[in-house]
Amino acid sequence: MSQLPLRAQLATALGGMAATVSRLSGRGDGSVIGGKIALRLEPELLTLLAKDRRLALITGTNGKTTTTRLVSSALAELGPVATNAFGANMPTGHVTALRNAPDATCGVLEVDEKYIPMVLKATGASVVVMMNLSRDQMDRASEIWMLAQRWREALTGVDTHVIANADDPVVAWGASSAKQVTWVSAGQHWREDSWCCPECGAHLNRGDTDWSCPECGLRRPDTTWALDDTVPGGAVIDPRGLRHELHLKLPGWANQSNAAMALAAASAFGVEPDQALPRLREVTSVAGRYTTVERDGRELRLLLSKNPAGWMECFGVLREPPVPVTLSVNAQGPDGRDTSWLWDVDYRVLRGRTVFVTGERRLDLAVRLEADDVEFQLVSDISEAVAAVPPGPMDVIANYTAFQQIRAAFGRVQ
Repeated sequence: MSQLPLRAQLATALGGMAATVSRLSGRGDGSVIGGKIALRLEPELLTLLAKDRRLALITGTNGKTTTTRLVSSALAELGPVATNAFGANMPTGHVTALRNAPDATCGVLEVDEKYIPMVLKATGASVVVMMNLSRDQMDRASEIWMLAQRWREALTGVDTHVIANADDPVVAWGASSAKQVTWVSAGQHWREDSWCCPECGAHLNRGDTDWSCPECGLRRPDTTWALDDTVPGGAVIDPRGLRHELHLKLPGWANQSNAAMALAAASAFGVEPDQALPRLREVTSVAGRYTTVERDGRELRLLLSKNPAGWMECFGVLREPPVPVTLSVNAQGPDGRDTSWLWDVDYRVLRGRTVFVTGERRLDLAVRLEADDVEFQLVSDISEAVAAVPPGPMDVIANYTAFQQIRAAFGRVQ
């Protein structure tokens, strides 16, 4: 990182002090407040901190935090990596991540979908990874076609290498204006938000592995990287046709998809799959996701999900034979105030399990479960759910602030 001007040095120092105070007072890790104060003192600080670094921006509705972790783990082959590992994915968090790693020549930043144009312009990132787009926090974010349109505009005319999921039509359309795109067949299990052509609005023709518009001719791009999720553990096929077995410790199809995107991104930095894969296989949890905690003989596995697509992926990794599951939903600012999305999730897969429902909006979720004939018990908090089952495993699915509350209740695990 280049030597910062005096004003920027003062801003980073004061931001660091604010972050330390926040941590010591137990109010959080300080990423947001530290970055907020630093940017107030020096509005161009993100640009200054990004100078002379190779950065990758990771964006999409689901899987951003995990893919950021996977890419940063892979790039550790090249030396220290600046990254916002715990999901502070707006400019305040980016400033903190870069400030905390002054000697890192590479950076991997998770970026909220809405902020991609701003952060790309500020940092001049050399790589942008675009994973998926589906409905999320509709009271705060735009419709996904509007987000994709802003991506198209931001990528026009810039020398940024885009790594994009060709299987998501809205992502493919949003990335198509870039000068250089590496197309990855990373799959798309949730299709409810992409039946219509983002270019002309016509109904798309969709097969198992392909999509096209019969009206305007928009179609799935040819890919050079591909996920093969038909084999146990998953595999990724690279542009040379070489096959790389994944065998991740992180569970489920979604994480295999994340790994395919991560391997393509790492390759853009010169880290080949054979170098990257051992590091990806070392990742066992991400900011508390997939962590297992013990309480009174109960083994709780924590799963985070914030929208219909994410909940369906979590249902796919619930442990068998059926273990009890606790569902927790809040509707605070970081979650989105609108809980109508609960009606887009198919809960019938939970039939036959012992299901507990908690969180600030547990009654909203209870009504939805009743509509799907899923038996459940309302509980006041996670501790009541734990006390209601015998010793053994339990899975917990929670949206953002509910997840953080549960982490706090059981000790803030990494």
